Amino acid sequence: MYKKFFKRYSPLIIIMTSLSIIVLTSFYYILKPKVTLPIFSPNMVSSELVEDSIHHVKKYHKISNFSLTNQNGETVTEENYNNKIYVADFFFTTCPSICPIMTENMFYIQEKTINKDILLVSYSVTPEIDSVAQLKKYAIEKGVDDSRWNLLTGEKKDIYELARKSYLVAKNNGDGGKYDMIHTENFVLIDKEKRIRGFYDGTNKEEMDKLLNDIQILEKSYKI
Repeated sequence: MYKKFFKRYSPLIIIMTSLSIIVLTSFYYILKPKVTLPIFSPNMVSSELVEDSIHHVKKYHKISNFSLTNQNGETVTEENYNNKIYVADFFFTTCPSICPIMTENMFYIQEKTINKDILLVSYSVTPEIDSVAQLKKYAIEKGVDDSRWNLLTGEKKDIYELARKSYLVAKNNGDGGKYDMIHTENFVLIDKEKRIRGFYDGTNKEEMDKLLNDIQILEKSYKI
């Protein structure tokens, strides 16, 4: 009896089961919370890392325009990052402490995103030392892919303002000079609209994996 029943109604059972799976799967994706990244503004960041004049800003914060020189002697501006997702940090080539670890981890990001349209940029906080020749030597030593990763030098005032007014990652209590600063270990994730979407400890490999995951989330947000 049961065999006759299943033989007779098996096509219908299969169809109904398939439809149930499709409906349940659809409900899962509809009800599943959408993962998004925050958009950071100066008022969300520690005051010691932000210029006083902008710490009150709550929204519409973006990376400012700039014009600096990379390791190949080429002029790089904000236009090089138009419609691009990128990761930024601040360093200097003679740093004996955290910078070698940061550079190693930025190289890790470079290699893990080798087939993606993700750019990298590292700004020197000692441009008076980090000439084009010095940056080129450092780039070769560290395996920098010139097509995706710029090491930038230029006027210290310009780099100071980028660090404190755009990327929000540097303290200003250095040696007392007008534009002196102490860079932090932070990597900064920037979206295609030049907004800050995340801060990550550039000396921590687990944080690098979180950064890679957040890059994927950001990429997917542009495909919807």
